[in-house]
Amino acid sequence: MKTIKLTTAQALVKFLDNQYVEFNGKQEKFIKGFFTIFGHGNVVGLGQALEEYEGDMIVHQGRNEQGMAQAAIGFAKQTHRKQIYACTSSVGPGAANMVTAAATATANRIPVLLLPGDTFATRQPDPVLQQVEQSSDLSITTNDAFKSVSKYWDRINRPEQLMTAAINAIRVLVDPADTGAVTLSLPQDVQGEAFDYPESFFQKRVHRIERTPATAEMLKDAVELMKDKKKPLLIAGGGVRYSEAAAALKDFAEKFDIPYAETQAGKSGNTWDDKYNLGTIGVTGTESANVIAQNCDLIIGVGTKFNDFVTGSKWLFADKEVLQININCYDAYKLDAVKVVADAKVGLEALSAELEKIGYKSGYASEVDEVKEKWETEWQRLAAVKYCPEEFVPENPGQLDHVLKEVAEQTGSCLTVTEVLGTLNDLLDDDAIVVAAAGSLPADLGRMWKCKTPNVYNMEYGYSCMGYEVPAALGAKLAAPEQEVYAMVGDGSYMMLHSELPTSIQEGKKINVIMFDNMAFGCINNLQMGAGMGSFGTEFRRRNPETGKLDGSLVPVDFAMNARSYGAVGYTVKNLDELKAAVEDSKKQTVSTLIDIKVLPKTMTHHYETFWSFGCAEVAKKKEVEETAKGLKETLKKARQY
Repeated sequence: MKTIKLTTAQALVKFLDNQYVEFNGKQEKFIKGFFTIFGHGNVVGLGQALEEYEGDMIVHQGRNEQGMAQAAIGFAKQTHRKQIYACTSSVGPGAANMVTAAATATANRIPVLLLPGDTFATRQPDPVLQQVEQSSDLSITTNDAFKSVSKYWDRINRPEQLMTAAINAIRVLVDPADTGAVTLSLPQDVQGEAFDYPESFFQKRVHRIERTPATAEMLKDAVELMKDKKKPLLIAGGGVRYSEAAAALKDFAEKFDIPYAETQAGKSGNTWDDKYNLGTIGVTGTESANVIAQNCDLIIGVGTKFNDFVTGSKWLFADKEVLQININCYDAYKLDAVKVVADAKVGLEALSAELEKIGYKSGYASEVDEVKEKWETEWQRLAAVKYCPEEFVPENPGQLDHVLKEVAEQTGSCLTVTEVLGTLNDLLDDDAIVVAAAGSLPADLGRMWKCKTPNVYNMEYGYSCMGYEVPAALGAKLAAPEQEVYAMVGDGSYMMLHSELPTSIQEGKKINVIMFDNMAFGCINNLQMGAGMGSFGTEFRRRNPETGKLDGSLVPVDFAMNARSYGAVGYTVKNLDELKAAVEDSKKQTVSTLIDIKVLPKTMTHHYETFWSFGCAEVAKKKEVEETAKGLKETLKKARQY
């Protein structure tokens, strides 16, 4: 057996450089490169290995460990999980920063490889700098925190352990049914230790992403369930996009006259104007999708994990039978569904063939056209909403109506969120990629963003992680360098994490940040006030010396100036003319841009024909809070219990 003497870190880099995936007959390198922030726990180990052995992989310098890992997630999401980045940090706080991103990846079923440095395997210098000492168990380090948010976790305490650990890491990363964050903890002394590795360990490995077929028994069960149903509804989840099954879903819908709704992860598999596309469903959904869902007689989930925002906390599907086509057996079992455990594309095609044999057709007449026409009228109304100080009723009324005037006077802007989105739909290129994650924008974009080209909607809503937006826009740009990429972000999320904006400038990868500044954590303010609370700790206000509370004047921020300080081009927008000019000028730029749009609070979209369950105090001084809790309990009685 031929061997090659390498350090553990060198062997890992050499191994990763030789991993490929094959999908639909196309073969490409799986690990595009590394995002790095070097510290004493990885710089002379893995860092040295990357300097000498990076091969065809590219190395990017991150600015924040969570940010660079979120960029890696945005990249993998945009490539439909066919190519990924690895991320390495030092031991301690650098590693801990990546835990949030690991959870984001795993919650969204997105592959990302995390390589945090770790304490010394020998323990000779313990406690090492940045080590968290657990006196009850000296084997516990910061990296144990990754266990709960990783699909695969290992610690390489000896050089020879790398071989089985690395192969298992790739096994999980390329598994469409069970992928997510993979964490290999690398003790800093072991990174530099040498071992005679078999040359065969570094051979080119091609990992085929197989299309798992449905069994005959599964298809028989599905046909038996469907054959007498007159008004089924398809729900296209992220699995439709990742398995590249959007065309198959569209064909299925057309063949059997079945409408479909989209989850946030499934949106833009097909274009918005497809005859059978009802838009997003559930808590962030359109009225058209939710009305059809309430009146259908069968839910057909395709590649969706059926989270509470899709099902309206199981209220939307309370009395519905469910069929689930999903590569993930765990997801297929949800809602007590009839299960077709299969790849979304081949599952749809196989079911289609069986339904054709019995001459199946849905019983829809004009219902789909009617709800779509009604929703388009509502969309046009939302896009035309303008602020009139004397008679204006916001989309989220009765909460902070008086603050609208305060914000308008302080910022000089009367722009509403919905009119801005309506305008942006016309201004951005048809193939522009939109990235978003948290706050009220997922609902606003889910309802109002018209995807005119497939695969242009990169929404993280499995974990709803504030701070995903700007880093993930960089990741999306790395995946699609010829397309404009726009991070749609609120002021709260931007201030939480925008660290990779400077990285985009360093790399010459232009991204565009479209900032919706309403001087608040607006989405959560809606929730607390809608539940009967006052506005407490969610507006961005100064400490009032008279009351001792955060109820003083609003705190303005010049986000355009912030962007310019990094070397980006910044614009401040207070009216539609300025918005149009800023967008058109931003298209001419070769560096990243930020458009700071001052918008009025409470002008985002509101719920349409759905329900969401949240914890609410059953005992409170405000009767409105108690009434909300009572109402939640009553509504939950009508929801599906499992």
